Amino acid sequence: MSATGELLSLPLGRGVQVIKADPNGLVALAKPAGVLSHPNEPADEPRSLLTCPYRTDGEYFEWKGAASGAQRLYLLNRLDSATSGVILAALTEKLAKEIRALFQRRHIHKLYYALVFGVPSNAQQAWRDRLAVQKRGGQVRTQASGNIPAESTMRVIRSKRGDVPLALISLEPKTGRSHQLRVQCAKRHLPIVGDATYGDFAANRAFARTSGHKRLFLHSFETQFDYAWAGRTHSFSARADLPKEFDEVW
Repeated sequence: MSATGELLSLPLGRGVQVIKADPNGLVALAKPAGVLSHPNEPADEPRSLLTCPYRTDGEYFEWKGAASGAQRLYLLNRLDSATSGVILAALTEKLAKEIRALFQRRHIHKLYYALVFGVPSNAQQAWRDRLAVQKRGGQVRTQASGNIPAESTMRVIRSKRGDVPLALISLEPKTGRSHQLRVQCAKRHLPIVGDATYGDFAANRAFARTSGHKRLFLHSFETQFDYAWAGRTHSFSARADLPKEFDEVW
């Protein structure tokens, strides 16, 4: 089956969209908030990026195409279920290995947007922290004090003061630690709106009542990088539009 045919046969989850695909088989998807990057068990498949089985050993989705045998889509990165935005995949294992290596070498540039309670003291800041990441029973918790370096660049895009100060900020992680951006924001008393793990729970409840929006306001806006393939260097860039609720709160 051709790459185009494979894309047309993707069993996309609810609200998931293909936003870009290149001829080499690299695919960018836009994941809504509340959708899992992959199912952890068969019962999770209906609310996942693709509504089909996922093989954890090879990190790929597998389904049967209408006119051919088993089809695969290799997942290249993950987003927390509560986070929306760009997520990458590949149609072949060989390409997946190439792009995963770029992630490991930190050659992937990612840009996030977050709505936070509070207004940063400076319009641009370099955040450097040392975190601790614990994984227990399938759950991940990250602490603001540890030995794992975490770096991000923050810029203020828009802000307002008043009874409930808010700021829309951009975040460019230089490292890719679990829950890194959420913990770095919380550490600076700028909790992300709607963060049910590291956020301000009372402020979250009040915000949901007044705005009508109950979600984690963290969005993976853009991913871009260069990669070598078939003797050539290729550039790839994909954007997922900022969800409308980010604008409706002002």
